[in-house]
Amino acid sequence: MAKAVLETSIPGLKKRKGKVRDIYDLGDHLLLVSTDRISAFDWVLPTPIPSKGQVLNQLSAFWFKLLGEPNHLVTINLDEMPLPEYTDREMLVGRTCYVRKTKVIPIECVVRGYISGSAWKEYQQRGTVCGIQLPPGLKESDELPEPIFTPATKAETGHDENITFEQMIEIVGEQIAVELRERSLRIYKRGAAYAKERGIIIADTKFEFGQENGQILLIDEVFTPDSSRFWPADSYTPGRGQPSFDKQFVRDWLESTGWDKNSPPPELPDDVVQKTREKYIEAFERLTGQKFPFS
Repeated sequence: MAKAVLETSIPGLKKRKGKVRDIYDLGDHLLLVSTDRISAFDWVLPTPIPSKGQVLNQLSAFWFKLLGEPNHLVTINLDEMPLPEYTDREMLVGRTCYVRKTKVIPIECVVRGYISGSAWKEYQQRGTVCGIQLPPGLKESDELPEPIFTPATKAETGHDENITFEQMIEIVGEQIAVELRERSLRIYKRGAAYAKERGIIIADTKFEFGQENGQILLIDEVFTPDSSRFWPADSYTPGRGQPSFDKQFVRDWLESTGWDKNSPPPELPDDVVQKTREKYIEAFERLTGQKFPFS
């Protein structure tokens, strides 16, 4: 198995650390490095998933190109990045993108095509999702009559908080809110249709956007196992939870351990690490039609 990358360091560059990414500031550009860290239940787990960061980076680059949406990506080719002279390039291979810096719009643009997770819990209680009234009688994992846009506020730590579209307007203004809703729904429909042809249901996903010189760009990651709920189409059965290509496997194992989610999480066993890695790589290969290039 490939060696996992938990941390990166680039000489002379200041680093900001997210849950999964290390972010380096290069003035009007950024280097985003997807490490193999994995988070669950608002904790970064002590055990990495080898190759996970490369899957996220390569898959996002694939989608940016396929979708053709205005976005922040400049290159994923290390030879085209202005790296300092003594940079350890080996730790960056396959997991680094060079992007334009934008002013991030502080909204998670969530689109749901199926009812699952927190949306299913809310629907059971109130018949709504983020204030949107849904038809009665839906079962867990049912496909919705039409995809819905359910924004959330971005949280640096802890859970993102679901908000109504009206609350989103209060935060970013009506013009931007309407544009982000329309673009998010359009991108989701295109991506979901493409994925379904390749045997993957994208049950829900989230997008992020930023502004640069008056233009709104798609940023961060797109349709990855970290930002989306991927289900295998050949075993899809409404009325229950679905098997998944994302980190649900890790969440399920953590739930089985009795961990209280308030203290540091346990180390993942080797078989959970291996199976999770295999799921991420399978998602990449199904969606791109390419062999995963990093062993």
